[in-house]
Amino acid sequence: MRIIAGDFRGRSLTSVGKGDEGAHLRPTTDRTRESLFNMLEGGRFGDPIENAQVLDLFSGTGALSFESLSRGATHATLVDDGRTALGLIRANIKLLGVADRSTVIKRDARRLPPCTSTPATLVFLDPPYGKDMGAPALLNARAGGWIAPRALIVWEESSQQPAPDGFTFLDARKYGDTTVTLLEAE
Repeated sequence: MRIIAGDFRGRSLTSVGKGDEGAHLRPTTDRTRESLFNMLEGGRFGDPIENAQVLDLFSGTGALSFESLSRGATHATLVDDGRTALGLIRANIKLLGVADRSTVIKRDARRLPPCTSTPATLVFLDPPYGKDMGAPALLNARAGGWIAPRALIVWEESSQQPAPDGFTFLDARKYGDTTVTLLEAE
């Protein structure tokens, strides 16, 4: 797994290693991540990455956050409660030298405390597929002040997801076994 573009282009990230299979991590493939970021930077959604405040729910390895930081995001808040995932996130923060631009929250993404920092303008949501965890996490984050009005939501699942209350559906794209649903916070 590597960073596709930007300041950290070509840098390899620490990913799931031998013995981590039980962690149930499913990192977004380089090819899917490249297609996703090409779409985001294509102009249809403005410029959602430059100077973005990123919230990465169910962040796993943190690859989406680190790709965003590489491409000009200001800060990333990475949320996960898995021991393996948190270890990988912290290793990647150290590897890329972005401790001053990253915050790690060890928490179930569906149970975030109230936000005490700048709300996110770009949200990545990559819950375990088929477990109905995405909508509760998104609604909890919005209720807690984590999501700015008009923030772009990038939701990875096995199928297109309906927009929960308070969000507007923008688009959906299929990449192999992953469907990315794009929403906007109202």
